[in-house]
Amino acid sequence: MHLCVVGTGYVGLVAAACFAEMGNHVVCVDSNPQVLDTLNSGKIHIFEPGLETIVQRNVEEERLRFTGDLTEGIKASRFIFNCVGTPPLPDGACDLSYVYQVAGQIGQVMREPKVVVTKSTVPVGTADRIRSIIEGELNRRGMEIAVDVVSNPEFLKEGDAVNDFMKPDRIIIGTDNTDVAEEMASLYSPFARSREKLLLMSIRSAELTKYAANCMLATKISFINEIANICEIVGADIKDVRMGIGSDHRIGYHFIYPGLGYGGSCFPKDVNALIHTALDNGYTPELLNAVEGVNNRQKRLLAEKIKGFYADQGGIRDKTLAMWGLAFKANTDDLRASAAITLIHELTEAGMSIRAYDPAAGESARKLFAGNSRVTINSRQYAVLEDADALAVVTDWNQFRNPDFSRIKNALNRPVIFDGRNLYAAKDLTDFGFSYFCIGRR
Repeated sequence: MHLCVVGTGYVGLVAAACFAEMGNHVVCVDSNPQVLDTLNSGKIHIFEPGLETIVQRNVEEERLRFTGDLTEGIKASRFIFNCVGTPPLPDGACDLSYVYQVAGQIGQVMREPKVVVTKSTVPVGTADRIRSIIEGELNRRGMEIAVDVVSNPEFLKEGDAVNDFMKPDRIIIGTDNTDVAEEMASLYSPFARSREKLLLMSIRSAELTKYAANCMLATKISFINEIANICEIVGADIKDVRMGIGSDHRIGYHFIYPGLGYGGSCFPKDVNALIHTALDNGYTPELLNAVEGVNNRQKRLLAEKIKGFYADQGGIRDKTLAMWGLAFKANTDDLRASAAITLIHELTEAGMSIRAYDPAAGESARKLFAGNSRVTINSRQYAVLEDADALAVVTDWNQFRNPDFSRIKNALNRPVIFDGRNLYAAKDLTDFGFSYFCIGRR
């Protein structure tokens, strides 16, 4: 099949590469000349394990190409996947300006029937507006061309997006046209050979399903963090409690790891967007408000522990903290809504200096904190420890899980570790002479 994918971010580039990998011919459209130059040179502009190899292979085999011309992109394409960004607005609503801009451009240049597939995460009712915009542009041109709008939300995890696309748990298709549903089923059939994964539903149900899924996962994260905080107060151990509740198959172990809250480009944006949608429709989403409130508090938790530890030692001013991890989670370079950003702001505003290391997000962090003289980003993991007063572990990269504790102890001015991801055994570290602080254990 011939496809056009508009937008080359995480969603668009992964979708384009994986569709091409299955033999389809895909044209990717992006308005950023620098991004296009990078992609056409065989490189990718985002950090996503395994993606660059697939992009290179399909470019070389001429199944995948990149252009800035939408007319060229949709000319031979039956399907047009709208994968542009939907960033949050200050009030928590979803900024749909890019989505609607693409819809208008499609209506201005299409010359034959198309299926416009919304893969970007958008509020309920967006498909109706997209259809209206396209039809309005067609009317202005005096053309009657059939256009179908489909909701096909993505369920990709940063750091494992290729695997998620190639081996999906489910493929949701929201459409009111049975013929289009069959076409979409044929397009996705190579990704569902082992079992039936296609779920057909109304467009509005498909739009809401993506929000409901992410809000459910965010709820689990806030729930276990709430329980972890209670554990610290009453003297329980969150590790034991987690095992106790996770063994119930109705609950399970997934997404009940205590830590510093959720971040990234999806959960914070989607929780707030669904809250905004509910309020716009006259409903107060009390649970979602609480999920977001707990998460915002959790991001400040490690800063409070650090300030508390140094409260009777002259405070944190003019002290130095070594930090391992900046990205919101491992296997990505994404700093959006990362707990590390909150931690750095909280501590540097109080006069503490930060020396940080991250295997992937270092360069982005250098740009982000270029104006903060108290922040240094180092390219070597152990170099940040030298003459630091303590170590904070903020992201659960594999290389942080079993470090050289003797080296850490010798490098720090004092053997103190603040573990925001519960990577280490408390007894082992205290026996080794560390002052050790984690989440959910007194």
